[in-house]
This record gives sequence, C-alpha cells and structure tokens, in this order.
Amino acid sequence: MRDRLREIIETRAHDPGAIGRAAARRVKAASPLGDGGRAMIIAADHPARGALAAGGDPTAMADRGELLERLCVALARPGVTGVLGTADILEDLLLLGVLDGKTVFGSMNRGGLAGSGFEIDDRFTGCTADGIAAMGFDGGKMLTRIALEDPATPSILESSARAVDALAERRLMAMVEPFLSVWEDGRLRNDLSPDAVIKSVAIASGLGTTSARTWLKLPVVAEMERVLAATTLPVLLLGGEVRDADAAFASWKEALAQPIVRGLVVGRSLLYPADDDVAGAVDRAVGLL
Repeated sequence: MRDRLREIIETRAHDPGAIGRAAARRVKAASPLGDGGRAMIIAADHPARGALAAGGDPTAMADRGELLERLCVALARPGVTGVLGTADILEDLLLLGVLDGKTVFGSMNRGGLAGSGFEIDDRFTGCTADGIAAMGFDGGKMLTRIALEDPATPSILESSARAVDALAERRLMAMVEPFLSVWEDGRLRNDLSPDAVIKSVAIASGLGTTSARTWLKLPVVAEMERVLAATTLPVLLLGGEVRDADAAFASWKEALAQPIVRGLVVGRSLLYPADDDVAGAVDRAVGLL
C-alpha cells in the first residue's frame, strides 16, 4: 500500500483530473442490493467529523494509508456491495481502482464535529447531490439528529429534507440516519430506547417532498420488531462502535430476519476488529446476510 499511497499523493498534486477520469471509468453496480438481494456497505465517513477512535484506540483512523488498506481488504471480500464515505476517501478509492461493481454513497453533513458544543448543528459540509451525481455515485447519506430542546434542530431537519429532495430529483438514494438525541453534561447522547428510535423513524420518514428514494439507516435496539413497524421505507442496520462482537452479531442476525431490513452498513467494527482480522470480520458479517 505504501507505493500505491505515494501514487495517490503524486496524482493529487500533479494530475487532479485523474479523479474525474477514474469516476467516469467506474463500472457501476446494477442495484444497491447484491446478487443475494442484500446490501453489505462498508462505512468510512467518521474521520471528517473528527471521530478517529476505534476499538479503544483514540487515533485508530488517523493513518490514512492504513485506513485505505483496510478498506481495500474489506471491499475485496465476496458479498460486500458498497461503500459510504466522504469525498476525499471515495476519491482515494477511485484512484486505487477498487470501486468497480460497488454502490457508492457520499456522506453529506459532517459539520457537527464529534464532541463539540455545536454537534447538533450538523451542517452539510460534505458531498452535495450535484457532486454525487457528477461523480456517478449512487446516493447520499445524512446524519439527522433531533434534539427537542436544541434550537438548531429545525435547521437540520430542513437541510435534511432539502437533501432528500435534491437526491430524489436526480434519481439517487437518500440514506437517512436519524436519532433522537439529548444533551447530558455538555455531551450529545443518542437515546437508543425503542420509543425514542420509533419517534426518530417517524420524523425521518416524512422528510422531503417524496420518500420514494429514501432508505433509513437505523441502530439495532431492543424491541426491534416494534421499531421496524414504524415505517415502510427500506432499512439498513448500522453497526456503530461494537464492544462485544458476539452480542452485536447476534443482534444483527435477529434484526436481519425482518423483511423490511435490506442489509448492513458497518464501519469501524469491521475495519478495526479486536483480533485485527478485517477479512474475517467482514466475512462473518456477510454470512449473516
């Protein structure tokens, strides 16, 4: 990877147009779902929010070369259908030539930096619908946190709704990741109780002029069957930071049995597993599908 990383650095400095040419050459996937009718999407949009921790290491994702190497391993595994990232990471992967046949989703709002006092004010500082369409990518993802006592929440809902519309106008998927969130001791915490997740699902499902191309990215929580009954939109399960891999995989397997669930979107827990076996962790997740 060291030589390939050097090539990326030289290309960015001397031939930035190579990124657009690589995007134009990319072989697109026929569907967001794989041959088996399920999606297995690797998430790598955390660094742009300043969230570099994984597996107890506060700077695990700080080394871009190592992150790209792990992404290449994950994307090469059978059954992996796509990737989610910010423009810089997706462009690196384009230059590495590893996105053929994959669905590609651009992360749109990264302005609510992790741990900041303005975290709920999650502005759209990443990919735009125009940019996603121009690169030939398949959709955009937005993190939509709803803090009922925070006056920044309405602007986030409005921005998310406009992004849903902009993606739908271009026949692109909107991947909405909603949370009901609360401030506690100066930190923003997502409420993962079933009732809170259900409320976030209801709010997110109604964003925009149309929901025809909206999919939801939801956490796996207690009473998941009741949570999933709150919508008819396709659902992807998010992985999040996993402390107990066996428990996480068991909960994913149970939730995947629900017909509305179409797959997984998992990042750090597969890219930085406790045993450091990226291929093994990805294969185990694919096996659940």
